[in-house]
Amino acid sequence: MCGIVGAVAERNVIPVLIEGLRRLEYRGYDSAGLAASNGADALMRVRAVGKVQKLQDALDADPILAHRGIAHTRWATHGEPNETNAHPHFSDDRIAVVHNGIIENYESLREELRNAGYRFSSDTDTEVVAHRISYNMKSASSLVEAVRKTIAELEGAYALAVIAKDDPDCIVVARAGCPVVLGLGIGENFVASDVQALLPVTRQFIFLDEGDVAEVRRETYRIFNASGDTAERPIVESDISADAVERGDYRHYMLKEIYEQPRAVSETLEERIANGHVLDAAFGPAAAEVFDRVKAVHIVACGTSYHAGMVARYNIERLCRLPCVVEIASEYRYREPVVPADTLFVTISQSGETADTLAALRMAKKLGYVSSLVICNVPESSLVRESDLVLMTRAGPEIGVASTKAFTTQLAALRLLTLVLARRNGLSRDSEAKLTRLLQHVPALIESALHLDGAMQKLAERFADKHHALFLGRGTQFPIAMEGALKLKEISYIHAEAYAAGELKHGPLALVDEDMPVIAVAPDNALLEKLKSNLQEVRARGGQLIVFTDPNTGFTEDEQTTVITLPEAVADSQAPLVYTVLLQLLSYHVAVLKGTDIDQPRNLAKSVTVE
Repeated sequence: MCGIVGAVAERNVIPVLIEGLRRLEYRGYDSAGLAASNGADALMRVRAVGKVQKLQDALDADPILAHRGIAHTRWATHGEPNETNAHPHFSDDRIAVVHNGIIENYESLREELRNAGYRFSSDTDTEVVAHRISYNMKSASSLVEAVRKTIAELEGAYALAVIAKDDPDCIVVARAGCPVVLGLGIGENFVASDVQALLPVTRQFIFLDEGDVAEVRRETYRIFNASGDTAERPIVESDISADAVERGDYRHYMLKEIYEQPRAVSETLEERIANGHVLDAAFGPAAAEVFDRVKAVHIVACGTSYHAGMVARYNIERLCRLPCVVEIASEYRYREPVVPADTLFVTISQSGETADTLAALRMAKKLGYVSSLVICNVPESSLVRESDLVLMTRAGPEIGVASTKAFTTQLAALRLLTLVLARRNGLSRDSEAKLTRLLQHVPALIESALHLDGAMQKLAERFADKHHALFLGRGTQFPIAMEGALKLKEISYIHAEAYAAGELKHGPLALVDEDMPVIAVAPDNALLEKLKSNLQEVRARGGQLIVFTDPNTGFTEDEQTTVITLPEAVADSQAPLVYTVLLQLLSYHVAVLKGTDIDQPRNLAKSVTVE
């Protein structure tokens, strides 16, 4: 959730740093701070708990003029959110560091540094990095060399920005598992974790590759690759407008949020995967100890979040071989659940204020669960504050009532949870690395699926006069079918229901006729042939089929069947995140034709804070 901004210039960089932090507020955070200097003067530091405005208030009370600085918004992982733990962190008032990510071996490094005489003032893993750079400066010829020596000793994921009192025109940045971008100006240069932070000051960017270290000065920059060799990286010119209105060129917030999903899923994965494995500490400092004890999982959620939990159940049982139960929060809280020993209680909520889910968590705390974990999009929410472990999705603000990017980021977050549990239950390191690679490729697959927007707009015309629709899926695609039906009913007001395709003969076939669209989600997986047999039951009753599928699955179009094929094949683990995007687009375009209030559909609220 953290954000980094840095600048070196002739002008006062403090306004640049503050504006950059404001542009990263969407990521969620609990404190903010900056370190800056003028020439070889001592490093100055200002930190504040709460919003960036608190930091601005402190600067208004005691202004700073500086030509070089780094700034940070922090969401706590190691140490509670207070000013002492806020970034930047110092070593001997000569080195300042800001850091995104998690240093896995910080405890052993901390002990070595204590033995070397370094004193620690915070509970963070980041302060270890500051002291280690200071330690390595004793044998290094430059700040960039000291940083390179330090990152060779680090295990985990990180984006670092470092300044030193003794090198007054320099910012050094490094990345492993977390993004870093350089922004190029005229007689000034910038660094950040996200281009959004720098759009007011530059349109020219360089994206660092994995393992890169860069030395950034006012007039120059140098990039070193993971081997230590000088490297060239392409300069990219952004066409994003710095002053674009919040909705931009999109007709509705929902469409904008559908298109933001590649970025949102990518950011949900950032800082949580390193060297092919998911970092336990992404869930909190105590996560590893908790996960070692887990023998069962209990997921509780509402609405769209409930569907995300249902997808996770298939994966947890398949990969982890752990029993997993998924329940609707409003039902869970009014029965008497039996809790097996060492069961992890998981809640999922976009807002973190869903009344039934919050009440379920409070009830669960009395029932003997091994621990509680929340997957949420709002850092300041009640569910986050009251849960033992936390994994934040990074969807950013979601304005449309019908959830889109919040859902796909929940799926990505639950996949991370599945992998950390699977590693403890027989999943090999090679298998985990393969599955993490597939997960990291999902944003590109979603981007590719969005190219079918025009096809979805045309397909939507077939729903203009419809009042009912049936969605079908099997395996992990059954909850995706449920989510597709929910989206259609939420924003177009068409009655839509979803069924596991194998249940057709147990009732839903009575509804099938030539006037009812039947939408099937049919990826190329082990259940494909079973699903094809189920769909023949629809064809035999004269039903109109719309099939979403992979290339080479053998579906052919005819007067009863419309086939929508993804641009490229997806793995079974990727399919839920990719296919749901097509169903979102279909629902959106149907609602446009129906003329409904897409962003604020009747009778619904974004955050359900009442029972």
